[in-house]
Amino acid sequence: MKKNNLHIALVGNPNSGKSSLFNALTGLNQKVGNFPGVTVDKKSGTSTLAPGFSVNIIDLPGTYSLYPKRADEWVTYKVLLNQDPSVQADMVILLVDASNLKRNLLFCSQIIDLKIPVVVALTMMDLAGQKGIEIDVEGLERELGIPIVIVNPRKNKGIPQLKKVVEWRARQLNNVHPRDFISNQGLAAGAIQDVKQLFPEISDYTAIHYLINHEHFDFTAAVQSGVERIESTHNFNHTRIQAEEILARYGRIKQIMQHTVAEPDPLEKTLFTEKLDRLFLDRTWGYIILLGVLFLLFQSVFWIAQFPMDAIDWTFSHLGGWLGQHLPTVWWSNLLVNGLLAGLSGILVFVPQIMILFGLITILEDTGYMARISFLTDKLMRKVGLNGKSVMPMISGFACAIPAIMSARNIENRKERLLTILITPLMSCSARLPVYTMLIALVIPRKDVLGIFSLQGLVMMALYMLGVVMAMIVSYVAKWFIKLKEKSFFILELPIYRAPRWNNVVVTMINKAKTFVMDAGKVIMVISLILWAMSSFGPGGRMAAIAAGYDAREQQHPAHAAELDKEKQSAMLENSYAGRLGHIIEPVIRPLGYDWKIGIALITSFAAREVFVGTMATLYSVEGGKDADQQTLRQRMQSARRDDGSPVYTVASGVSLMIFYVLAMQCMSTLAVVRRETRTWKWPLIQLVYMTGLAYVMSLLVFQMLK
Repeated sequence: MKKNNLHIALVGNPNSGKSSLFNALTGLNQKVGNFPGVTVDKKSGTSTLAPGFSVNIIDLPGTYSLYPKRADEWVTYKVLLNQDPSVQADMVILLVDASNLKRNLLFCSQIIDLKIPVVVALTMMDLAGQKGIEIDVEGLERELGIPIVIVNPRKNKGIPQLKKVVEWRARQLNNVHPRDFISNQGLAAGAIQDVKQLFPEISDYTAIHYLINHEHFDFTAAVQSGVERIESTHNFNHTRIQAEEILARYGRIKQIMQHTVAEPDPLEKTLFTEKLDRLFLDRTWGYIILLGVLFLLFQSVFWIAQFPMDAIDWTFSHLGGWLGQHLPTVWWSNLLVNGLLAGLSGILVFVPQIMILFGLITILEDTGYMARISFLTDKLMRKVGLNGKSVMPMISGFACAIPAIMSARNIENRKERLLTILITPLMSCSARLPVYTMLIALVIPRKDVLGIFSLQGLVMMALYMLGVVMAMIVSYVAKWFIKLKEKSFFILELPIYRAPRWNNVVVTMINKAKTFVMDAGKVIMVISLILWAMSSFGPGGRMAAIAAGYDAREQQHPAHAAELDKEKQSAMLENSYAGRLGHIIEPVIRPLGYDWKIGIALITSFAAREVFVGTMATLYSVEGGKDADQQTLRQRMQSARRDDGSPVYTVASGVSLMIFYVLAMQCMSTLAVVRRETRTWKWPLIQLVYMTGLAYVMSLLVFQMLK
C-alpha cells in the first residue's frame, strides 16, 4: 500500500464524538506521544481513504473556538494557525454536533476564514432528532460552501462516505473557499493590510490572529517588532475586535440557521438527561449515588484485575523457577532471573490495573457520568486548592497511582493538575494492601469492637482514611507555595447520557497500557537492575567468603542443604550493598522502632511496596519466599528478637510501620510517571522528600506515643 504524506487534523468541540471518529478512521494504527513543551496527548494514526491512498490523521484536543484559554486549546490553536513546527495540517476534518449547531458553527466559521481545506463531519443527528431539530444538510452545505457528511462513528455509519469526500477534497487542496464567512477586512482593514505585507500568503482572518497572539508565535525579533508597530499605528484593540468578530459570526449563523434548521420550542419537552440530572445532581441523593459508583469502581479494579495479575505473577514465578533449575549457577543467570525477569514482571503486573482502570473511567466518560462527578465535588475540592476534576485521579489512586497520575491530564489548570499529581500517591494503592494485611495480622489482635466491628478491619479502614485526610491537608498547604498564577476556570459542559462505545473503551485500554510499558517501563527496568546489583554484590571479598563457608557446611551436612541455602541467601543479602545500606540507615530508623532488616525492606520497597513481604520472607528464611504460607512467616516475625531480647514487632513498631507505608513515596515507577507528566525531575524529587519526611515524622510520633 502506498503511503501518502498528507496530514489531516481532526478538530471539534469537546463531546462532539471526536475520539470515536478518530478510532473509526484509524483503528489500532495509532501512536501516542506528547506535543513539544506541554503534557498533552499527541494522538496520530494512519487511515486508508482508498486503495493505495492513506493519510496521517492527527487528533487535536477539543476546543470551542480559536480563542484558547487552556494548554490543550493552545495546542489546537497553534496547529490551525500553522505555528507548530512539529505538526503540519494540510486539511481539516471538523466535527460538528448537530444537536448544538449554533455553538459548533462558530468554530466552523473561524476555520473557514483561515482558508484551510475543510470537510465537516456532522455528528449527533440522532440526538438532534430526539430534540425535534430538523436540518437541511444540503442547504447548510450551500450556505457554508464546504462539504458536509453525516456520520455516526459509534455505529460506524457514514465512515466510507466521509473517507470518499475527504479523498476528493485532499486531491484539490489548492481550491480554497473564495468567500469569507464574515467581512474580516472590515474589522481592522489597515492593520490587516500591513500584516499581510509581512506575511503575503495568509488570509485576512489569520492576520487578525497574528495581531492578537503574535507574542505566542515563534517569529523573529524583527517580525515581532513589526507586528507591534502595526498594532500601535492602527490602535488595534484586541478585546474590541474579538467581541465584534464573535457578534458578527453569530449574526451570520443566525441567518443561516433560519434558512436551514427547524427547531421546536425549547420548553416543549424535558429530555431524559435532564430528568436523570435531577437525581444524580441532587444535594443528597447525588452524593449517595456518587459514593456507590466510586465504591463499585474501586472494588471492580481489585476484583477484575486480581485474576490477570495473579496469572502474570504465576507465569513469571514458574518461568523464573524453571530457568533457575535449567540454567547454570552463574552471575548472568542470576541477572536474567532476578534482574531482567523480575523487572519485566514488575512492569507487566501493573498493566491489568492500568487497562481495567482506564477502561472503567472511559465507560464513565462515555456515559456522561464523569462530568457529574466533577460537578458535584468541585466546591469541596476548591477549598484545598483543587477542582472537581481532581476527584477521579485521587479515587483511581486507591488502585494504582500510576494510571491515576496519568489521568490527571484532564485537569486544564496547571496548578491544580500539579497539586493533584503531588497528592495522589498518598491514596493507599493496592500495592500497599499486602503490607497492611501482614502487619495488621501480626500486631493487631483479632477481636471485635462493640461486638460487631472487627478491630483489624477498623484499623485497615483507618489507614485508607489517613491517606485521604493527609492528601487534603498537604494540598491546602502546598497551594500557598506553588506560585503558578494561571486563572482557574471550571467551565464544564454536562453531556447527555449515552451507552458506552465499547470499541473506544478497548482502544483506550490498549493505548494506555502501551504508553505505560514503553515510557515508565524503561525507567522501572533500569531501577530493578540497579536493585538487583545492590542485593547481589557486596564490598570486598565478604560475599565470596560467606558463600564458601556455607558451601563447606552444605558438604558436611547434605541433609540440611535446603535450610543452609536459605541461611546463606539471608547472610549474603545482609552483607550485600543493600544489606550494608540497611545497617547504615539503622540508626536513623531505630527511633521509629525498626531494625536493619526492616531497613532493607524499606529500600527494596522502592521497586514496589509489596516487595516488603517478599523481602521479609527472604530475610526470615521462609520456604518459597513471597509465595510462602503467611502463618509461617507471621510466626517467624513474631519470634524475631533484637540484641537485647525484646521483640522486633510490637503494636508500637507495627503501627508505626503501617503509618510509614501509608505516607512514604516508595514506588520508583510512580516517580518515573510523575517525571514523565511534569517533564522535569524537580517535582518527583519534591514529592519524594515531602512524603518521606511526612512519613518519618508521623511514624516517629506514633511509635513514641505507643511504645
